Amino acid sequence: MSASASAIRLGVVGTGYVGLTTGACFAHIGHHVVCGDIDQRKVDLLNDGQIPIVEDGLEQIVRDARSAGRLEFVLGAAAAAADADIVFLCVPTPQSEDGSADLSYIEKAAAQIAPILKPGAVVVNKSTVPVGSTLAVEAVLQRDDVFVVSNPEFLREGTAVGDFLQPDRVVIGSANRAAAEKVAGLYDSIDTLIIITDPASAETIKYAANGFLAMKVSFVNAIAAMCEAVGADVTAVVEGIGSDKRIGRQFLNPGPGWGGSCFPKDSRALVKIAEDHGYNFSMMKGVVEVNDEQRARMIDKVARAVGRHHSNLTGVTVGAMGLTFKAGTDDLRESPAMAIIAELRRAGAVVRAFDPTTCGELSPHQELALAGIELTSALIDVTDGADVICVFTEWPEFAEVDLEQVAQRAGAGTTMVDMRNLFDPADVKNTGLGYDGVGRR
Repeated sequence: MSASASAIRLGVVGTGYVGLTTGACFAHIGHHVVCGDIDQRKVDLLNDGQIPIVEDGLEQIVRDARSAGRLEFVLGAAAAAADADIVFLCVPTPQSEDGSADLSYIEKAAAQIAPILKPGAVVVNKSTVPVGSTLAVEAVLQRDDVFVVSNPEFLREGTAVGDFLQPDRVVIGSANRAAAEKVAGLYDSIDTLIIITDPASAETIKYAANGFLAMKVSFVNAIAAMCEAVGADVTAVVEGIGSDKRIGRQFLNPGPGWGGSCFPKDSRALVKIAEDHGYNFSMMKGVVEVNDEQRARMIDKVARAVGRHHSNLTGVTVGAMGLTFKAGTDDLRESPAMAIIAELRRAGAVVRAFDPTTCGELSPHQELALAGIELTSALIDVTDGADVICVFTEWPEFAEVDLEQVAQRAGAGTTMVDMRNLFDPADVKNTGLGYDGVGRR
């Protein structure tokens, strides 16, 4: 339920994944929000009620907030920041090969809003930024009467709306207590822990959280490899360790490796930030290496399933179930599926794929990323004549596929490489298909 209208006026610069979710959710709980973007086409789409990303519940709260007159979309950062009490910077921070972040988008946005910010305004870094970025934004603004605060986001793709409205915590970093409390006040209607600290600590919390979660995934993938070596079943092992309250069950699902817009970028950035300050973060380097190794192991599984070496898959047809880095999103960025498919195609394989998010009209980004992959309009069609079937993404509807029909369409002797352990091995084998999961006997 949304709160009553707030006298606080918010500006949000950027309507990407973080900016759109942030703006819509703040409007949902009662604040007046103006979101600005440099893409006129995107602004027009949003004003027409069209949401450019797949995110459960987001379309409805955008529609409701706009109907209530609390959410606007405008062209440009300055238009979003005009008359705003608090401005959130939610722009990209792309990463270079060495792991360092490109702050040019944030600096450009800060420069654009600096002349029009009203005295006493608060500028908030919401994007994931390197430690010390608060000071960098202050240097660009050059406004003694404006305060800069760090308020990192902890949104998971697919559950972002719930994560914003029912968060585990809200982290705010500022050298000015009054500015921090002003930002904290925006969350008054949300029952959660508010952590107010210094900017460097707030920025580090964001990286440390994602780094730790990536470590859990890499750990369970390494354990899965060990289970295959010693003849153990990772399903039982995960149940055993996950029931320990000190460890917990979340993020202990073996798979093809982590991906998406956060874990790869933040893990490498954590290593780079530590390196820049004289610390060799060898543990985090290992987390990244294990993830790379896991993708290589999946490629070897596919090659073994067709009796080939991974470097020569000419003439092999791969049926791919899923393309996104996880279920519930249309995000292909750093997707393990896309990385593995690229290697399979490089070795000569033909890839036929289905994903629920690629059935309709493709965006320019999707068209570029999926070039060379044969897309089908139905899941079962990827199995036609497939030499090997790969389950890349854990879409729940995949588990409902008729395995008998899969076996008939694929043909005798075809193996399913289940990289998400989505299926019961016995059910698959009973159809005459071969089965190879991750860490399963």
